[in-house]
Amino acid sequence: MIPYVPLDARPFRLTMGLRPLEADRWFEPDETWDDQKAYKARLIRERRDDVVGLTEKCGVAADEVLTAVSEWTGETSAVDDHSLVRAARLVADDLCIMENVDGEWLLTGAVVCFPSRWSLRDKVGTTLDAIHTPVPGYDAQLAKPTRDYFDRMGDAKLVWRLNWTLLDNAELFQPVPNRRPVHGDPSNWYFRVERQTLRRMPRSGAVLFTIRTYVTALDALLESQPEAGPHMLHAIESAPPETLDYKGWRGVADALRGVLS
Repeated sequence: MIPYVPLDARPFRLTMGLRPLEADRWFEPDETWDDQKAYKARLIRERRDDVVGLTEKCGVAADEVLTAVSEWTGETSAVDDHSLVRAARLVADDLCIMENVDGEWLLTGAVVCFPSRWSLRDKVGTTLDAIHTPVPGYDAQLAKPTRDYFDRMGDAKLVWRLNWTLLDNAELFQPVPNRRPVHGDPSNWYFRVERQTLRRMPRSGAVLFTIRTYVTALDALLESQPEAGPHMLHAIESAPPETLDYKGWRGVADALRGVLS
């Protein structure tokens, strides 16, 4: 089972949901850690243009990230590659560097091997706001708070949040923006959770955004945590129509009710 199920009795809400995180929990090695690292290494080798995005601006920050990740893991990467790629090979998490350039937070470099229906090619080099443009409600509700948080984030600050969705595909690497509704029988659906962290790099001032992805079969989740079903149904039923379209949740509530009845 996955370690996080961010569902409760509250309705759907769009929120940053940041919580403090202890430094020793920055990354979370587990039984899937080595397999995901190996998969990342293969994707970097075979699909580099899809999973690695670098700009000339991220050199100093990438070096700092490599040092920080190496110190945390107690490992070094001997691969002859860009510092951010070397750092990404040491952990199961995806790594994204955000830097303030002329007052705008830009994605200056990233290694994203496990995107959930979005393309790194479309995001690298763009602003924080542009990255989140497809997210319904982001501009009105979260754009300014997110920018303000990045601006004031202290060097010692480490925070985390969770994000979840339902998909009809267990594949970790899903780089094609495909907003079609989840379809097929719910017995073939999957619950996907991202554990995301934010950490300011003290020397460069960059913010490192990490993403660890967990996937489990919906059937297994509902069997192990029966309360998750009603909570999930409530979240989907209370989501705005534009969110249903964005998430691919049109018709999902009806199918889920059938499973839970």
